[in-house]
Amino acid sequence: MNTDIHHYIVRNNQKDWQPLVEKGIHYHGISVISLRYDEAAQRSTSILLKFEAGASYPYHNHPAGEEIFVLSGEATLESATLSQGDYLYTPPGFKHSVTTKTGCTLLLLIPEEVEIL
Repeated sequence: MNTDIHHYIVRNNQKDWQPLVEKGIHYHGISVISLRYDEAAQRSTSILLKFEAGASYPYHNHPAGEEIFVLSGEATLESATLSQGDYLYTPPGFKHSVTTKTGCTLLLLIPEEVEIL
């Protein structure tokens, strides 16, 4: 284990927003920044997602659950609208889609890969 704390810091100007592309599918209007990449799993487990107004992410399952914190804007998951400062924990096996009318930026902690349904 690296004991230098600087090794684990992601600075604001260190990473650029990238288009969200998963398994060859480009989710238009959604950008991502990977904050924590799990080498063993070969995937990001902590990310920022930025949705443009009107963007959506399809109905999907979280086999290991997820945590969402709304940094800005509003996001709707099923019948619940989350606003800036809201937090949502979804338990393992929880299924939902994400839409936004206004646009939003979300912090997501996702222990396992999502399954698009």
